[in-house]
Amino acid sequence: MPLCFDLDGTLGQFGGGYVLLRKALGDLWGQEPTVDQLRRCTGSTDWEIMGELHAMRFGAPMSEAHYAAYESACLARFEAAFHPQGHAPTAFRGLIDGMARLVDAGRSVWLVSGNVPRVLAFKAGLLGVDPRIPRLGSLPRLDRAGLIRMAMAGCKGPHLYVGDRPHDRHAAEQAGVPFLGVGDMVPGDHPILPPEALAEHLVSAVGRLLGPHPGPCQGPARA
Repeated sequence: MPLCFDLDGTLGQFGGGYVLLRKALGDLWGQEPTVDQLRRCTGSTDWEIMGELHAMRFGAPMSEAHYAAYESACLARFEAAFHPQGHAPTAFRGLIDGMARLVDAGRSVWLVSGNVPRVLAFKAGLLGVDPRIPRLGSLPRLDRAGLIRMAMAGCKGPHLYVGDRPHDRHAAEQAGVPFLGVGDMVPGDHPILPPEALAEHLVSAVGRLLGPHPGPCQGPARA
């Protein structure tokens, strides 16, 4: 029964993330994609967004080798920007601590994000996400719903996805799981927690949505 959490906007904020994304592509291509090109992208994972931007520039599909090069360039940009002498992210401490409490209670918790895997690992480390929680970042040929399904593999329900944007709720609907919103950017009749929610608020919300947990599950290998 994995409880899957998005990262950006759900557990914290990394100001200027899309600026760094464009700069990383500029490092690879010699020219950054424009803001308008980025806004025209319809996907919500790095595999989808990079694929769309690659097709706009080169008129051809993106290969896994190109994606791996983007991952390295993007990680380098984030490492250069976020460090003790540089920028610091804003962590939603109560929600992050609440995830650890859910693990302590025996629930299966996953971090399922649209970031490339190495950037996801870097961001999770900066935010202080419990290292017991597996990280599943954007993989080739999978949309966000596909990533949620991968985390759910081998586990009985009930499941849950926690996110802060309409594309998160849409992915939960596609994967057939309940949705818990964070913040006020996702309209609908689903439960919502504020970013400043305390750990006990998250634990209580999960309990109301899913009831007692059914015990551990055998999910996919860690990403």
